[in-house]
Amino acid sequence: MAAVFLVVVPVFFQAPLVRSLPWLSLTMTGGWLLAGISLSSRPATRLWGDLLTGFSWTWLAGSLYWGWLRAEPLWHLPIEALGFPIVIGLLAQGRSRVGSYFFLGSLFGTAVTDLYIYWNNLLPMWRQVMIADPDWVPVILRQTAASLQNSVSLSQGVLIALGLLTVGILPLRSKQLCWWAFSGAVLSTLIVDLLFLGSAVYFR
Repeated sequence: MAAVFLVVVPVFFQAPLVRSLPWLSLTMTGGWLLAGISLSSRPATRLWGDLLTGFSWTWLAGSLYWGWLRAEPLWHLPIEALGFPIVIGLLAQGRSRVGSYFFLGSLFGTAVTDLYIYWNNLLPMWRQVMIADPDWVPVILRQTAASLQNSVSLSQGVLIALGLLTVGILPLRSKQLCWWAFSGAVLSTLIVDLLFLGSAVYFR
């Protein structure tokens, strides 16, 4: 549940913050990281510090991308993967497993969602939404929803959803908390995707 919270809540909090105050959002990364390291140094809070450390890498990527590069969809996944070398290094040392698996789950969900966007050639609409006047966003969303009303797009959407659901549920059979963090991050991707789908349907 904590992993789900750390993926879903930034959609409501970080997204508006980073559009108006990108430098503040970027600076907050240091705060999340220091808090994670501090909590990790105490046995009673080590788990939460571990998870918060992994969250700080996703916050950093979100601040950089949505703050300055949001109109460039091809940069989305590379920026989201900035923490990947750090996470692999930590795992190689046997450190921060819960936070690292949380990051990897979040990155996997992002990659799968971006794959659907590439499949359906939605990159031009992505750019339009990011640079358009707010009054025009509902119009663009209506056009996007209309373009997805075909059997191919619907089949791809079902395939993506089933894939995320399967990858998200199977690790829950493990007793290791790192896999639970991974599952929470993957499953929360479905929640975020449904929120965007709901927005598109609402603006039809």
